[in-house]
Amino acid sequence: MSDQTTAAPGTLEYDSADLADYTDSLILTRATRHEDFDTLSFQEKAGPQFRRAQIRYVGSGATGNHEGDNRTIASRGFTFSNMLLPPGGEGPEHTHHDVEEAFFVLEGQVEVGIHRDGKVEKRTLGYRDMIVVPAGVPRSLKNTGDVDALFCVIIGAQKPQIPTYPETSVMHGITRD
Repeated sequence: MSDQTTAAPGTLEYDSADLADYTDSLILTRATRHEDFDTLSFQEKAGPQFRRAQIRYVGSGATGNHEGDNRTIASRGFTFSNMLLPPGGEGPEHTHHDVEEAFFVLEGQVEVGIHRDGKVEKRTLGYRDMIVVPAGVPRSLKNTGDVDALFCVIIGAQKPQIPTYPETSVMHGITRD
């Protein structure tokens, strides 16, 4: 990659930028990512098992406003991040009303729950397994393994709405403040 690229990822214009610099501006490396345990730390009010990290690449997902994070590529139509879920860690039951969400497991195993009418149907996903959950369908996650689970989270909107927590979720009524 060019040593001269100083622009934020994805901000150079294709037609006017040097092609090498433009190409470099589209690449996000593992070395430039960081595990953000703070973005969802409010969920720890419901218990320490809800501690997890988002590792942003494109946009900010539905975790809040991270538009000032100049290390990510601005979303033009979807968001992409990795989620790091420690052993026993959980993502609480939540619903994205406006958009589908996909989970693709890279390391470890993740139990995904699909919720309806007080019932939960669970499936365990491992390496290179994926689930796509439609908008409006409540879902939850849990690392049932003994090592960190790392998985891709893809949300099909440029700026998805913040998810809601149904009455059956341990997060119902807990605020981000």
